[in-house]
Amino acid sequence: MHTFLTGFSISLSLILAIGAQNAFVLKQGLKGQYVLTVVLICAFSDAILISLGVSGFHVLLLQWPWLEVAARFGGAIFLLFYGSLSFYSALSQSHGLTPANEKSVLPLSKVVLICLGFTWLNPHVYLDTLVLMGSISSQYAGQKLAFSTGAVSASFIFFFALGYGAKFLRPVFVKPNAWKVLEFLIGIVMWSIALSLLI
Repeated sequence: MHTFLTGFSISLSLILAIGAQNAFVLKQGLKGQYVLTVVLICAFSDAILISLGVSGFHVLLLQWPWLEVAARFGGAIFLLFYGSLSFYSALSQSHGLTPANEKSVLPLSKVVLICLGFTWLNPHVYLDTLVLMGSISSQYAGQKLAFSTGAVSASFIFFFALGYGAKFLRPVFVKPNAWKVLEFLIGIVMWSIALSLLI
């Protein structure tokens, strides 16, 4: 149980940091659009990466540093582009969770691709799940299953809580200005992370 809780708490502490992926999940939760699909993509992606890290894949990643460099630049380009879209949306579009706006739904295929981009083009996720979680799990020889189960459980609980808990903020985001502020803050988060990847 101790090993499970260790994996759970470390994983949760890493996920809690405000990032592009969490902002996207929150946004979809506020809109109430494809929430289950989005949270499942995020949670299962984490499960795959954590499992790879615990199984020893982090050693290979350390041997191939070009993978981290490729992910870093690819992620920065993606975040700069999506951040620009958020700024454009904040400054030029009508907002608020009105019936008219709620009907303007992105195609599921586009939402899936964006969500996969935030997850798999983020070099921080590789450092957190493959390298960090993988390295820590090496201290729990014979108990890696309990460690990874705890880490994966934290991911599922967090993303489901964020995606479906966002509905409690919906009364706030009926106001157009609140939505504009959110879009602007998301843009700042995206660009800040992108710049940190490039510097």
